[in-house]
Amino acid sequence: MNWLSSSPGVVLTAYHPSGKDQVVGESHAKGGDEATSSRRYGQYTIIQENSAKVTERPPFNRSSSQDSLDEGLMEDYWTELENIKRSNENRQESQEAVVVKEPDEGELEEEWLKEAGLSNLFGESVDDPHESIAFLATLTRTQAAAVQKRVETVSQTLRKKNKQHHIPDVRDIFAQQREAQEKSPGGSESPSARTKENKCQGKDDQASSGAVDNKELIPRVPEDAPASETDINLEVSFAEQAVNQKELNRERMQKIRVNDASLPSFRLPKDKTGTTRIGDLAPQDMKKVCYLALIELTALYDVLGVELKQQKAVKIKTKDAGLFGVPLTMLLEQDQRKAPGTRIPLIFQKLISHIEEGGLETEGLLRIPGAAVRIKNLCQELEAKFYEGTFNWESVKQHDAASLLKLFLRELPQPLLSVEYLKAFQAVQNLPTRKEQLQALNLLVILLPDANRDTLKALLEFLQRVIDNKEQNKMTIVNVAMVMAPNLFMCHTLGLKSSEHREFEMAVGTANVMHLLIKYQKLLWTIPKFIVNQVRKQNTENQKKERRAMKKLLKKMAYDREKHEKQEKTTNEADVPQGVIRVQAPHLSKVSMAIQLTEELKASDVLARFLSQESGVAQTLKKGEVFLYEIGGNIGERCLDDDTYMKDLYQLNPNAEWVIKSKPQ
Repeated sequence: MNWLSSSPGVVLTAYHPSGKDQVVGESHAKGGDEATSSRRYGQYTIIQENSAKVTERPPFNRSSSQDSLDEGLMEDYWTELENIKRSNENRQESQEAVVVKEPDEGELEEEWLKEAGLSNLFGESVDDPHESIAFLATLTRTQAAAVQKRVETVSQTLRKKNKQHHIPDVRDIFAQQREAQEKSPGGSESPSARTKENKCQGKDDQASSGAVDNKELIPRVPEDAPASETDINLEVSFAEQAVNQKELNRERMQKIRVNDASLPSFRLPKDKTGTTRIGDLAPQDMKKVCYLALIELTALYDVLGVELKQQKAVKIKTKDAGLFGVPLTMLLEQDQRKAPGTRIPLIFQKLISHIEEGGLETEGLLRIPGAAVRIKNLCQELEAKFYEGTFNWESVKQHDAASLLKLFLRELPQPLLSVEYLKAFQAVQNLPTRKEQLQALNLLVILLPDANRDTLKALLEFLQRVIDNKEQNKMTIVNVAMVMAPNLFMCHTLGLKSSEHREFEMAVGTANVMHLLIKYQKLLWTIPKFIVNQVRKQNTENQKKERRAMKKLLKKMAYDREKHEKQEKTTNEADVPQGVIRVQAPHLSKVSMAIQLTEELKASDVLARFLSQESGVAQTLKKGEVFLYEIGGNIGERCLDDDTYMKDLYQLNPNAEWVIKSKPQ
């Protein structure tokens, strides 16, 4: 990521409407007299001070990482990028520049520790580090190494600055962590787990690398050619897997290609305790998941020798109302006043639905731009009439709607992939294998803000529906990736001085990442089991601490502690016999049911028993409207997938309650 971070200082420029929108655009090679236009509202680009004019499209000089690219496919990318560049060259005069000092390494690492939920290791709150120590005790060896590295950097920086508040001694912190791990070895991977992982690494690696060691002998394979499926191990830390992989392949350097033939068909193996997806956990547990995902991502990048530096979000003046150039969170607040519960911007949803109403079989969909004059007029009309409901959608041609959709993404004041993690998304291209790229993207999706993640999901699902009609619209996954990559990645780095080789490298890399996001989208919204298990361990440790505090309180209040515990135990055991769970359904007519656990009993079977007894209005409830939840015990709240085996989950969390209810909006 040195292509961006090497600049000594950057200028963040925010653009504001001046009423002098310039019509910009040029006919696409396949678009006849159609052209694009761009308007800037609150959009910023990162530019180097006194930078020269952006270089023209570099020639197609092949390299080992580019030999599978087709020049015709890259032409789609460059045409899209040149349209955006011309929009910048003709941007409005009204602008506001903010010079941002590049933070030093210590400041970045201090921010990282805050984002990872470890801010109480230093500063004013360091006097009560027990919560962080319990947190550290659940980390794997690679995760702990990543934290230790950042703590050491922060400590050195604070000492240099002669900070008055407490400076942590990393040896003390991790000595306590090691003691906790010795008492409870669950914080790191067991030798048997690592051995099991080692056995399957060779096979996984061969599939994920695309077997390109003899690439000149491999013929081009059509995109829809069948591919063998490779399991993604979600039970072992990704960074631990990477360490094992390096140990097995020290002498073998792998290279990967970007055509679809080299992308294996990854799959998630069935987990008897259920697959956990983003949105299935309670907010307090999801917060812990995000802490762990950041630590795991950092550990993975550290192991693989890839630099990971978060970019600090900078406050810039933006529009506080309207459609284009409005921050996602502000836009959603605006939309929720019209439609409570909205999670994806209404204008974004409407543009997608309008494109689909015109039929996804249209040739060149997303590639052929709309006419510049029409786009400009449509933007103005939408701003004035969209929320009033008086906008005439029949006047919007399909290619115009597609251009408006891309314009919406480009003009977001903060990129859809977020300022903090845009560099990390771009750096995915530098990871050595497809599996590790997929693992990094999985963690990055978890780390995105809710609004960004939900909007990205809607976008990727739409792009997949376009690709499903590739026989008619001629838009394969590679075509779509080439066209969409500049709109998500490059529009926020235009103007950065770079060599032709670097620009071509970035083009290949961002198109590759876009390709991966589309192809593996169904896997990216899964929370790895090893992270969920770490959350369970943290909750268990916190509960032990709370119980100890409660026992002390009961002693002070002169209660008979043994009598209280015996009474509580007797009550629980009398209520539910051994091998039976009691399922609550407060919103259904049958509000409670005792269910005998068997080896084959699944969550879907429990739901079916309740719904089969419903009558009247409740009888209209369908599968997908209510879910079985695991609540309490070592988890806050977790929505179960249909294939969860209840006996296996009960053994993992015997103190949980089981409740049937609908998902919160």
